[in-house]
Amino acid sequence: MNYPALRKLKEKPYFSVEDLRDLLKIKPESARVLCSRYHKNGVFVRLKRNFYTLSENWENFDAPDFFKIANSLQVPSYISFMTALSVYELTTQVQRSFFESASIRRSIRINVKGAAFAYYKLKKQFYFDFTKRDGVFIASKEKALIDSCYLYSFGRYKFDFESIDFDKFDKERLRRILKGFPDKTGYIAKKLCKI
Repeated sequence: MNYPALRKLKEKPYFSVEDLRDLLKIKPESARVLCSRYHKNGVFVRLKRNFYTLSENWENFDAPDFFKIANSLQVPSYISFMTALSVYELTTQVQRSFFESASIRRSIRINVKGAAFAYYKLKKQFYFDFTKRDGVFIASKEKALIDSCYLYSFGRYKFDFESIDFDKFDKERLRRILKGFPDKTGYIAKKLCKI
């Protein structure tokens, strides 16, 4: 095992088979075999097909690292729902090892070594109002709430209303975001936020 070269992988939250190939200057097939072998030996954690992280990194990751991984496991996606509301300190619920994202591709849950990455599909017209913050795509606090209300209104999401501080949302921004959303989503958001 080429430990000095592998140390360079520590600098990234995740890497691809191609990254390992380029780093070790080996053939693509050899890189795939090495990744598989290192995964079986516990040196690598497999995130998804052809994407890995070092096990020692995984054990030391903090929330922003997991958010970056969440953004990359399904592209495009952004952190939203209760995960984003927790980041903004607008809920008393603290989600540990559970990361929620909005996506336009598909709804899926990906479990990796004790962590769960949940993706909820939104229609393209509702995929907006997020920014890149510290290298992570994340919804605004208002959009995270509307995303939650939207899925809740269709019975596709559960969240604890009692845990959220609704006084800390920009009511005008909520009204702007709600334009174009179904009436039942607006009804729930307006009732909760008194707008």
